[in-house]
Amino acid sequence: MNTHDTRPGSTGGADTPGPLHGGPDEDYTPEQLAAMSLDELDRLGARYDGVEIMHVEPGPEPGSPLEKRAVRQIGTVFTLAGLCAFASVVIYAGSGWFLPTWQWSVSESGWSAIFTPLVGALFGAAMILVGVGLVLYTKKLLPHETAVQDKHDASAFDRATAGATLVRTAHNSGLARRKLITRSLAFMGGGLGLMLIMPLGGLIKNPNTGDPLGTTPWKQGVRLTRLDGSPIRPGDQEPGSLETVFPAVPGGNRAANAATMLIRLRPEQVAANRPRPGQGNLGYGDYVAYSKICTHAGCPVSLYEQETSRILCPCHQSQFDVTQGAKPVFGPASRPLPQLPITVDASGYFVARSDYLEAVGPTYWNRRRI
Repeated sequence: MNTHDTRPGSTGGADTPGPLHGGPDEDYTPEQLAAMSLDELDRLGARYDGVEIMHVEPGPEPGSPLEKRAVRQIGTVFTLAGLCAFASVVIYAGSGWFLPTWQWSVSESGWSAIFTPLVGALFGAAMILVGVGLVLYTKKLLPHETAVQDKHDASAFDRATAGATLVRTAHNSGLARRKLITRSLAFMGGGLGLMLIMPLGGLIKNPNTGDPLGTTPWKQGVRLTRLDGSPIRPGDQEPGSLETVFPAVPGGNRAANAATMLIRLRPEQVAANRPRPGQGNLGYGDYVAYSKICTHAGCPVSLYEQETSRILCPCHQSQFDVTQGAKPVFGPASRPLPQLPITVDASGYFVARSDYLEAVGPTYWNRRRI
């Protein structure tokens, strides 16, 4: 084959030497191409591009029961995809990460308890339904053909005929007259768009608003309760004993930073007690309360050895001396356990006098010190 070859699909375009083209630009002017219909341009492009149609299977007849059934099926799938996407958006919006003044109420059951798997499941279901809908649309509504085409460089002729092929394909898709599918696609697209950009909402809300790392559910007057919610009186514990307590507020027994160790010191421990400077009056009688969150890596500390007055963290073996204000005396922890100020209310039950005076848990870059 040479540059003078004028057969369809050749790299030439005329009987006389000239520039190389992917189609016969010399045979058809732009005006002639513009005057042709989409079908004519489509057939002309196929003929000159050396396309051989091996098999053609038309789509369903417009308005036929087969087409209507397929449209309903596809529209339903796209609508379900949109519903899953919007549901994911609603659940994410109530997580407290996005909207500054509203979130789902936290409880042991319901939305808040399964927030993460719900968001992931709905996101995955939406994407799967999108794929199912597209496959159904392609298989049930679009005409199918098998064609073979030789590849060559593109020209103005190729661009015109290829554009006509694309437009004709869009016309053959029937989207313009299948309103149910177009509406369901628009609904689905809106839901998917919101679902994909909603994670950026976490960048809008300042995570440090209200000092969430430096505050806990403990407040003045909040009772100290056991896991079952029962309050505690000063005479409920034996000297040398430890009990884990929680704030008597909704969700207090599940708050990650609220678990507190209420310790009743033995007489010899009371005599040897040396609180940290400025914290001499935070206990009540022979009772002291310290955070259960290790200041090294955030593990729960509750292995209490009353003979040595030490609290052991089982993760990295840090040890804290309760007679020295829970100061670390061994291991990688570098800060004492924060102490909770306590007293008793009019009914004789232990209550907090305030929140912890310093942030509980491991150190972070802007942590406030007492």
